[in-house]
Amino acid sequence: MAASSANPLVEEVRNANARFKDVSVAVAEGYKPIACASGVEGGSMGIHYVSESRLKDDAIDIAHPEAVMYEPSAGGKLTLIGVEYITSKGPAELNGHLFSFHTAPNRYGLGPFYELHVWAWKKNRSGAFADMNPDVSCDAVATPAK
Repeated sequence: MAASSANPLVEEVRNANARFKDVSVAVAEGYKPIACASGVEGGSMGIHYVSESRLKDDAIDIAHPEAVMYEPSAGGKLTLIGVEYITSKGPAELNGHLFSFHTAPNRYGLGPFYELHVWAWKKNRSGAFADMNPDVSCDAVATPAK
């Protein structure tokens, strides 16, 4: 199910990153999976496929997110649900949307950073740019494809 396109940034992100519907494209572009991230109060961000080179360059490019997010389902299928933009330079914004700031130490082992999740393919009742999605689960996690 596609997320609501009520926000122009969501639609722009969806159009710029549709190639990632096939997880093999993310892998071919150098993205590597990290563990499925669940929230303390429920919900999840799914499995992130992260590009180390994009993390290091600190550039924000709508068509080249630092992480691509997939929801695992039974049988090991991964469904594209969103992307995440990350930079250590801030305050950061993308098309008028401010990034959230995270201090260090953090559960990701990164230094201080700014991030923006965009739920472009799965509606998030917490908001199109919220960190966790209450309707995403890590319950069906198998070892992600590498």
